Amino acid sequence: MTSTADAARPPGRPRSVRADEAIIEATLDLLAEGSTIETISVEAIAARAGVGKATIYRRWSGKDALLRDALRRLKGDPPQPSGGSVREDLIMLVTAIGHNVDPRAAQIMPCLVPEMKRSPERYAFYQSIVEPRRAAMREVLRRGVREGELRTDIDIEVTMAMLTGPMLIQRVLNWNPDLDEDTLPEKVVDGVLAGIRAR
Repeated sequence: MTSTADAARPPGRPRSVRADEAIIEATLDLLAEGSTIETISVEAIAARAGVGKATIYRRWSGKDALLRDALRRLKGDPPQPSGGSVREDLIMLVTAIGHNVDPRAAQIMPCLVPEMKRSPERYAFYQSIVEPRRAAMREVLRRGVREGELRTDIDIEVTMAMLTGPMLIQRVLNWNPDLDEDTLPEKVVDGVLAGIRAR
């Protein structure tokens, strides 16, 4: 994956991977500790990473570009459907919703919600992170329609909302502590498929 930093960086001296990692990690640590997207500063990130501000600006055009790369790193690459069974691909994608290997994500991602509500720019920022995941699910559903597994009249976007919503509300808010999160993705997918499978 090409980062914003790579795209913006002019030719010149090879960049230090160690410095890149330190800057990204400092950004995520500060966000996890309570800094908001609005209040976090390049100065604070540089101080935590042990680098100068100029080191950051040589790699990223500004704070927003750095934050995009840091949050993409936090979320990781979206899962790649196998292209086989629509059901199995959907279970894999639904299982990944709200599931993060990095424990800092549980502290950072929910804090983005008020930021999105206040600012169209922040909303677009968040969308750039989640859209690749939506695109993967959208393509699985379209493939199901093309191959005759799913009804031709389904609303793809509404179906994605039905698949995504239960996992988000459970993993972010722990809406029902009695639900088994290990089996929930399969149950959600099977429940939705019951209504959209081709007859």
